[in-house]
Amino acid sequence: MINNANKVPTNATQTKERLYAQLAVSTGRMSRAISQTANMCEQLQVDLHAMRILAGLDAAKFMTIAAQLNPEDASEEGNQSTSSEKEKGMK
Repeated sequence: MINNANKVPTNATQTKERLYAQLAVSTGRMSRAISQTANMCEQLQVDLHAMRILAGLDAAKFMTIAAQLNPEDASEEGNQSTSSEKEKGMK
């Protein structure tokens, strides 16, 4: 008769099984969320790399256009370095 009592699920056993089932479902959801987060982090790395390249290209374009629009600034800088070289040679 004791063996029959062990085979009949008790309220505590049913509760335990229900909680384990909920835990399994929650663990599955968490696993999917972590996987999605990992994928998003990889995509973020790709996007950041593309942004670095774009920023570098834009900076180069900006410097080229600035040099073309302000040629007197470039010539002044050239004159300053030439006069500095002359001063060094005189000393």
